[in-house]
Amino acid sequence: MTTQSAVKPSTLIIGIAILALLGYGGWKMFHSSAPVQPANLNAPVSVTTAKVQQQDLPLYLSGVGTVTANASVTVKVRTDGQLDKVAFVEGQDVTSGQLLAQIDPRALQAQLAQTQAQKTKDQAQLINARLDLQRYTTLQQQDAATQQQLDTQKALVAQLEAAIKTDDAQINYANVQLSYTTINAPISGRTGVRLVDPGNIVHAADATGLVVINQIDPITVLFTLPGEAVPAINHSQSSAKNGLKAIAYARDTAQPLATGDLILVNNQIDTSSGTVQLKARFANPQHALWPGQYVNVNLIMGDHGNVLTVPAAAIQRGQDGTYVYLVSADNTASMQPVVVARIQDGIAVVSNGLTLDQRVVVDGQYKLKPGARVVEGKPATAPASAAGTAGADKGAAK
Repeated sequence: MTTQSAVKPSTLIIGIAILALLGYGGWKMFHSSAPVQPANLNAPVSVTTAKVQQQDLPLYLSGVGTVTANASVTVKVRTDGQLDKVAFVEGQDVTSGQLLAQIDPRALQAQLAQTQAQKTKDQAQLINARLDLQRYTTLQQQDAATQQQLDTQKALVAQLEAAIKTDDAQINYANVQLSYTTINAPISGRTGVRLVDPGNIVHAADATGLVVINQIDPITVLFTLPGEAVPAINHSQSSAKNGLKAIAYARDTAQPLATGDLILVNNQIDTSSGTVQLKARFANPQHALWPGQYVNVNLIMGDHGNVLTVPAAAIQRGQDGTYVYLVSADNTASMQPVVVARIQDGIAVVSNGLTLDQRVVVDGQYKLKPGARVVEGKPATAPASAAGTAGADKGAAK
């Protein structure tokens, strides 16, 4: 009993000592180790900057449109008969009045000759009736003819005169029908696919015609814009001396194709889509525009002169609105609230918050904090001219 009591306290003391040594060693190691500091904590951040510029940017509205022929005519026959010949080539440019086709005219020529012969017969009878009228008039004055005979002869003369007028009408009608056998181009334009071959019997009641002619120079584009833009468009139209211009761009390359004039703002807004349809006419001598083609259209509303601009990539958005990172003379960055009037073609028009020639960050903002030092990295790529591309923010003009 005495031996066991003496051993237990000593064992407990040794264990406590070991724990104390381990704790001291851990504390020593913790406080002797230097804290890990991030390398280059104050190193400048590489960013791309651009200067605030002053430009005269055209104010425009952007929409998507479809190229349509300025005029389109389906050439149909107006009389029945056999198609003798076709005088055009598919895809040919024709002028108004040019011969396109000929229908066999012989039946109508015979009909015309018949009406002309009837008129000749009626004229001969009228001459004889007038001579008889003169005789009856003389005889009645001599009491050799009755008044009834005289009146009957007068009626016969009037009847034959009416028959002559009928013959004239029949001749005119036959001439018109005969003229329908010669089919001329009603407008100048480009012919399409030939729909009927020579030798076929054609009818005025046929649903299809001979060919479709599209006028493609000039040519038109139908496009749509938001309905709320109508008041601004009407105001710009009334104040523009030469009307509003429209620029058509290729959908895939944003290459400008043609510049034309606005000729129509539709007289009502489509309530189902909330858009209004517009039409612009373009000179098209090189056939850069083609019916059925989809294009982007910029409707130039006027010049928005003396505006401050920055690349659109510089504009950041936060809870308090839009801002940019402004670079000061000592190359430190700070957040600067700005008011953006509009964004088009990668260019932001700033109406408040910046001054000319200030530097703003256009790339690398995600690494910045207010007060951070910056160093210029790659030079900023200059945005395209506002009138040169179709624009990134369609319809953002204000």
